[in-house]
Amino acid sequence: MDVMERIDEAVKNNPVVIFMKGSPQMPQCGFSSRAAQALMACGEEFAYVNVLMDADIFQNLPRYADWPTFPQIYINGELIGGCDITLEMYENGELQQAVKDAVASKKASDPASADSGDSAA
Repeated sequence: MDVMERIDEAVKNNPVVIFMKGSPQMPQCGFSSRAAQALMACGEEFAYVNVLMDADIFQNLPRYADWPTFPQIYINGELIGGCDITLEMYENGELQQAVKDAVASKKASDPASADSGDSAA
């Protein structure tokens, strides 16, 4: 499986996934830290990919959705954006609702897929 397929699989197989530097528990940059904190504050599990652990993903993810920076947050297969957009959505309540809806939708369509909160790649 090539790197673009691996990225696509992580995006499509997880209702909420963040591609970040580090992990939610041990972020390696301030932007990734703030975005992960906003997702954690939503109260639902989400997947993450530590781009520092996979040079291919680090180099190719910006091409995947034409978004040049990290972190990148995807909900229901769609790029939401990076840190600033995620925090803005959290502050106005949109992020909480989007995350809740995405997780509920995934559970309803595939109750056996409670596989989140872990590295997706």
